[in-house]
Amino acid sequence: MPLLKTEEIRLMSDEEKKEKLKEMRGELFHDRGQAAMGGAPESPGRIKALKKNIARILTVMNENKKEEGGN
Repeated sequence: MPLLKTEEIRLMSDEEKKEKLKEMRGELFHDRGQAAMGGAPESPGRIKALKKNIARILTVMNENKKEEGGN
């Protein structure tokens, strides 16, 4: 899973961000469950990359909320 660039995320619509966030959270849930059961992950850095992408999306979404709110 390649890391999403912040600029790519900023170009997405709000719906696209929400959908991508939902998709990545599902993948993270699946991969964590697989790792907890003792299964070998597809890619060792996949969980870390998913967490970083989720954090980036949430950061951009929070920045947009602050801009709209004026705070």
